[in-house]
Amino acid sequence: MPPGPSGPSVPTDPRRRSLLSLAATAGLTAALGGLPAFTASAAPRRPTGEPAPSSPRDRLWWRAPGDERSLIEQGLPVGNGRLGALASNDPGRELLLVTDATMWTGGLNDTLDSDGQFPYGRADFGSLTLLARLTVDLPDHDLSGVHGYRRTLDLAQGLVTADYVRSGVTYRRQIFASRPDDAIVLHFTQSGGGRYTGTVTLEGTHGEQPAAGGSFGATLPNDLRYGAAVKAYGSGGRIRVNGPRIEFSGCADLTVVLSGGTNYAPDADSGYRDPALAPEALARAKVAAAARHPAGTLLRTHVADYRRLYERLSLSLGTSTDAQRSLDTWERLAARARDGAPDPELEALYLQYGRYLMISGSRGSLPMGLQGLWLDGNDPDWMGDYHTDINIQMNYWMADRAGLSPCFDAFADYCLAQLPAWTDLTRRLFDDPRNRYRNSTGKVAGWTVAISTNPYGGGGWWWHPAGNAWLSNSLYEHYEYTGSREYLAKIYPLLKGACAFWEARLLTVAAPDGPGEVLIADSDWSPEHGPLDAKGITYAQELVWALFGNYTEAAAVLGEDAGYARTVAGLRDRLYLPRVSPTTGWLEEWMSPDNLGETTHRHLSPLVGLFPGDRIRPDGSTPKEIVDGARALLTARGMESFGWANAWRALCWARLKNAEKAYQLVADNLRPSSGGSNGTAFNLFDIYETERGRGIFQIDANFGTPAAMIEMLLYSRPGHIELLPALPAAWAASGSVTGVPVRGGFVVDLRWREGTPTEARVRSVGGRTTTVVFGGASRPVRLAPGEAVTLKGFTR
Repeated sequence: MPPGPSGPSVPTDPRRRSLLSLAATAGLTAALGGLPAFTASAAPRRPTGEPAPSSPRDRLWWRAPGDERSLIEQGLPVGNGRLGALASNDPGRELLLVTDATMWTGGLNDTLDSDGQFPYGRADFGSLTLLARLTVDLPDHDLSGVHGYRRTLDLAQGLVTADYVRSGVTYRRQIFASRPDDAIVLHFTQSGGGRYTGTVTLEGTHGEQPAAGGSFGATLPNDLRYGAAVKAYGSGGRIRVNGPRIEFSGCADLTVVLSGGTNYAPDADSGYRDPALAPEALARAKVAAAARHPAGTLLRTHVADYRRLYERLSLSLGTSTDAQRSLDTWERLAARARDGAPDPELEALYLQYGRYLMISGSRGSLPMGLQGLWLDGNDPDWMGDYHTDINIQMNYWMADRAGLSPCFDAFADYCLAQLPAWTDLTRRLFDDPRNRYRNSTGKVAGWTVAISTNPYGGGGWWWHPAGNAWLSNSLYEHYEYTGSREYLAKIYPLLKGACAFWEARLLTVAAPDGPGEVLIADSDWSPEHGPLDAKGITYAQELVWALFGNYTEAAAVLGEDAGYARTVAGLRDRLYLPRVSPTTGWLEEWMSPDNLGETTHRHLSPLVGLFPGDRIRPDGSTPKEIVDGARALLTARGMESFGWANAWRALCWARLKNAEKAYQLVADNLRPSSGGSNGTAFNLFDIYETERGRGIFQIDANFGTPAAMIEMLLYSRPGHIELLPALPAAWAASGSVTGVPVRGGFVVDLRWREGTPTEARVRSVGGRTTTVVFGGASRPVRLAPGEAVTLKGFTR
């Protein structure tokens, strides 16, 4: 993923008028309102009563604060889906690095380089950047002068806590990001007669000059306006504003509230800006509104909102030892890697940590890119962008599987908001004669994307023709979980436009192994691997085959375009599908018997038909030689790679029902990262080693690994649910998972003992018929929406 050259790119008014026309043509004007921005909102509902305490099984904890020089690996993340922060939890200097999901430089980026590809730099394509730095200095609370330090991330409440003792007084701070109040809250308390004295400082990260009273506002070179504000209040002592700082002295407790954002809007016609929004003024209004309430009220409001999602799924993978439980999270990761002994409660915590990040990072704004909602500077690798050849898709594999379907909306709404620009760029630029991936047919229709996308409709790095199919298939799979016709109607223009692109692009060639003709993809690259101009690559063939099937199903459900659906079905019937190489015994990657790339490459591009697709199934419905060829290729790719690549491998092995290989890859991703090596950081972020001694945070494995864990417990497709398809020995003794959505409109609660289900409860959330499978037995299930059935008596 090399960086590209830089250059200016500013959308022009004629382009904006063109995009509006495209939006209207696609029927998207109403749909664009589905992606909320930083806006004023009604006062939230305030729950009464204290939230129920969480279980120790829902808590991660550490004996040391985060070093502010390495917060990307040591800071604890908080977020409300739009606004996020990394917190240091240092007793004497609490530092928060604050992000807004829409704080992007760059623009439409519609001037191609000399090779017909998009520029890819921070000025033209753009980059996600920090919104602000918030510092709470407590000069007399230096770490060296305290003892009993402990910080905790309570996954069940979405709450970061730090406790310590100084001069006989116990001090506590709580940090959370509230979606109802659209703010980050820090609450400092004590017991034993202590007092807080210090300063609060809010700073921008782009050279802004803070205004008096703790706020700032400015405009990026791309005309994106942004701003942030902070307010402090407490009991006892004194709090006053002194220029850009807030000073407090002798306070028995202190609450600090921060909010901020940009004037980004999901509207291509307005250049993705809301010209009427004043971010600094709105931020000041939000913190003032929140500050009218005690911190306890803000916390109860936040926890009630957060738990509505978190409590949808519960999980037990077995019982850890007392010795394992006595270790802090970092020590526990190290012990697991050193001793090789399973730690099932830690492994369940890792899955729930992924759910915490999803709830915190994907609600009410843009979706999560390569680093999610958390940065430690303004220069994230690969711009923190949306990579469409695995990474953004992997970010959202977990959402539906883990009971977090509402968190998927940010991804779907992003694609809807970008479609007018993607369509415009495709029609104007894709068949540029310098583009090695242009259509040999001379026709262009519909839309596609680049490998990298930004929030302004722009592409970066290289064109990615099959990216439209993969995005569309991901969006359609969400429909298979939810069964929402309203949602299907929203995404229907995306599916239809992607089909139109491929109808114009496919080439007719002689069938390679018999009479007749087949359809193949034009020149492309099997990401990110092998020749740059191969035709009929397996990656594209599989994705387009799935796209055409999904579109015809969508058209039938909605009663739309019956004639065009028949055309697409006919194209699907003529598609070439990959064979097994007589030379390697692997599923072919390049419509060639030869291996034209790196055997152990990180990407599993030719295996998209195994996962995330399910054309290749080991249940007898797929020819055995194809399944064996997929298994042979997966074996050749190896078991050692980067975190996201290990997660993809684990998912593929789970589909092939190889529990121990899938579990080994999950365990490998839990290895502590040391010196930038691949693995899990101090704060459980996944680290990707780019070169020896240098690692970066890339969030996709934090979602892909939990997705693999769920697939090991339950596999589904519409009409089919398989229990414990890849249950490893480490989890086999006993366990349970409740609230797992499955494709076809059902939710499953499952308990097992000694590797066999003891009880499976299937509840309909819209589905009517399915078959539940375990071992060689199957049981048909018929339910009306809202009904449930409990199945028992499973045997191997």
